[in-house]
Amino acid sequence: MDPILPPTPPPGEAASRRALYRVIACEIAFREVCHCAATARSLLDLEFLSQGLHDVPQRGVARIQERVDAVEPGRYDAILLGYALCGNIISGLRARHTPLVVPRAHDCITFFLGSKERYARMSEEHSGTYYYTSGWLECLRKRGEKALPGDPLHLPSRAGMTGSAREQYERWVAKYGEEKARYLLSQVDRWTAHYHTGALIGFDFDRGLNLESDVRSICTTRGWQYRAIEGDLGLLRRWLDGEWNEAEFLVIPPGHQVVPSYDTGVIRAEPGPTPAP
Repeated sequence: MDPILPPTPPPGEAASRRALYRVIACEIAFREVCHCAATARSLLDLEFLSQGLHDVPQRGVARIQERVDAVEPGRYDAILLGYALCGNIISGLRARHTPLVVPRAHDCITFFLGSKERYARMSEEHSGTYYYTSGWLECLRKRGEKALPGDPLHLPSRAGMTGSAREQYERWVAKYGEEKARYLLSQVDRWTAHYHTGALIGFDFDRGLNLESDVRSICTTRGWQYRAIEGDLGLLRRWLDGEWNEAEFLVIPPGHQVVPSYDTGVIRAEPGPTPAP
């Protein structure tokens, strides 16, 4: 399918005008997006929001919408959203005056593996694998999760939990009481039990960050196997360059919103609610 390209400039401008995009992305992909932006053919204004918005999706989508709405009308050719569906964190996001462009992805790990098809294939061939990237490791530290990598009770943040299990348990006790706190922790234990491999998705530009040592330490603590995976920036490069084929990207026109599609397309656009007079 042919890519959806940026609008064609009027005659005489084509040689000098490049598309100008506003990028609003999760800091989990900070290094990868910045690396691709350095060689992008388009002009980019980058903004990164703190990781963890998906922990409370209702608040997360409100925060992202706030930043979308802050974009000046008519200034950009499109707003590029660096978010996956991620627990419906982008469900209901509206394009006001400028088109939104979102990768079709259930989970941001798709961004680092290059396509949702590769992610699905690897998930099927290597079930029980928990994926790590530079962003996942660094955002844990930014959020003050000092348990990384030695605390055997440390739990993955993608489960919607932060800090160690002990810290989370204490928060739940304070909020719900001991009985319910024990039940909630047992459910998280069940969620983490099916993992047996920790996989680092790496790139040439992050080889010097000692990420392998961190992930190997996590795997040793949890009794997991370690695996290294070569990352693929192709999806992010096409997103930033405006090469938006329909199979990989959803373009949401003004007046429409993002909704889950519950099929291989992951998300779709539908007309948004009519603003109140």
